[in-house]
Amino acid sequence: MTDFIDRLDAVHREVGRRRIPAGDGVTVVLRRRYDSPRDEVWDACTKPERIARWLAPVTGDLRPGGTYQLEGNAGGDILRCEAPTLLRVTWVYGENPTERDVSEVTLRLTPEGGNATLFELEHASVSDPEFFGRYGPGATGVGWDGALLGLDLHLAGTELPGPETMHTTPEGREFIVTSSLRWGAAHRASGAPAEDADRAAANTAAFFAPGSEAPETPAQD
Repeated sequence: MTDFIDRLDAVHREVGRRRIPAGDGVTVVLRRRYDSPRDEVWDACTKPERIARWLAPVTGDLRPGGTYQLEGNAGGDILRCEAPTLLRVTWVYGENPTERDVSEVTLRLTPEGGNATLFELEHASVSDPEFFGRYGPGATGVGWDGALLGLDLHLAGTELPGPETMHTTPEGREFIVTSSLRWGAAHRASGAPAEDADRAAANTAAFFAPGSEAPETPAQD
């Protein structure tokens, strides 16, 4: 489990804002270095047979202007695809979404020395103020932390054991609580009052891993 937390700590997190078609969006940004060439990381993030191994099975017309659907997860439109550097898609849950429900996910890949790649993922969404006040950026960020863990293991030639039940194991619950606290730290760094950010992080941890207790002192990003 220490290895999982080390991988979690390899991620830099930011919270900000960006205008999207649905309105003034809150952004969560995850940035980390993968010790794999950019073409390899791009392939893992865009080939259906590989996406299924670390995120979820995907179907659709996978091309610019096409659509996609992740099994049991979000779907949407493919807005931009500039291999091997940029991918932008809409991210939508449910069958009858309103305009407000349409968020955007942007992936950027940059070569970084030798055969490494700087991976940056931004998820911009128009959050309900009451919901965001209760859960903060971790409501979106914790799930992406799990996805980046899966991608990291996939690029290393292994798989995440039991991702569907990870939240029921002591190790998985520790990962979720630690991720929630890291997003609390990013929330505070964005200018949110510490009390509000810490309360939202605790609510997020309790939602994703019911019964888990967060450490008394939130970890810093």
